[in-house]
Amino acid sequence: MFVHRIATLLRTLLPLGLLLAATAVHAAPVPAPPKIAASGYLLKDFDSGRILAEENADQRLEPASLTKLMTAYVVFQELRDGNIRLQDQVLVSKKAWRTPGSRMFIEVGKKVTVEDLLKGMIVQSGNDASVALAEYVAGSEDAFANLMNEKAAQLGMNDTHFVNATGLPDPEHYTTPRDILKVAAATIRDFPEMYRIYSVKEFTFNKIRQRNRNGLLWRDESVDGMKTGHTKAAGYCLVASARRNDMRLLSVVMGTASEDARLDATQALLNYGFRFYQTHRLYGAGEVLSRARVWKGEQEKVPLGLEQDLYVTIPRRQYKNLEAGMRVDPQLMAPIRKGQILGRVEVSLEGEPVTEVPLVALRAVAEGGLMQNLKDSVLLWFE
Repeated sequence: MFVHRIATLLRTLLPLGLLLAATAVHAAPVPAPPKIAASGYLLKDFDSGRILAEENADQRLEPASLTKLMTAYVVFQELRDGNIRLQDQVLVSKKAWRTPGSRMFIEVGKKVTVEDLLKGMIVQSGNDASVALAEYVAGSEDAFANLMNEKAAQLGMNDTHFVNATGLPDPEHYTTPRDILKVAAATIRDFPEMYRIYSVKEFTFNKIRQRNRNGLLWRDESVDGMKTGHTKAAGYCLVASARRNDMRLLSVVMGTASEDARLDATQALLNYGFRFYQTHRLYGAGEVLSRARVWKGEQEKVPLGLEQDLYVTIPRRQYKNLEAGMRVDPQLMAPIRKGQILGRVEVSLEGEPVTEVPLVALRAVAEGGLMQNLKDSVLLWFE
């Protein structure tokens, strides 16, 4: 096991003077997260995935209009796959027009573009727009709900079940703070261009101007999305995403008592995360971290690295105390395929594990010829 100070291992991230002068700085205790008056909440770093605060994160709760995060995700995927287009004209059905709750005020029998319906659903939280999109994509809202559940399963939302595209109450319509944050993160990761709709502060349709219900878009300039929700049973809910410098945090607050309560609770969580933690990118995907001996192969060495960028979220001013180690499997034998797991990268802070990720082959190594096999067999015998 090879262990290195991060400052030594990642010479491109720190100036030489800092490398030579780097000394350990003992961690000051990080205070406990703020107390949040909510049925459940979660605060998570987007890049590293580290959870910074949570309470009842796996409790099944009514999502209200947070449901529309999944509705939008399914529509975004349909757009990406070429099954629909933003300028497609959608004929508004009587069912969509009659859907109760928040509305963008579409009219039955008229056509509205997919793009306008998306804005009406995301910015204005229009239930009518949600149903119109669901019917256009899948033929009916029930069929669309099946697509939502399929996508939820693919995203690992194991405690989630949808029966509609709006979030209107139903005993079989539920999610958890942890699950709803998964689709929020997937939206930012998979559809960064479409995610920008969540930052639109107001939208005018049919000569009716409505403001985005996410008040943090006005209160905190680092917040660039995502979605509010409210029903009497669900309470006031908010999923938010904020970026300050190179750190993005995601929060979900469900079941608060008022609009102000959900804003204050979310702001408190975000301020806590940004104040006491930092996120660092340690290694890039495909970066060669080491080269390992390969026996009986066409090449004697295989480059090792990571399939994805590696980020860690740690208390502030503790970067110099990080240590990284690599464990490589002994006696690697050809053939080796690209992406094959050949070891682990382990990162710790003052002796405590931070994260562990697979170390993979960055290129394939084919089996060598007869002479190479004989030569390496002899060398292995002496080993």
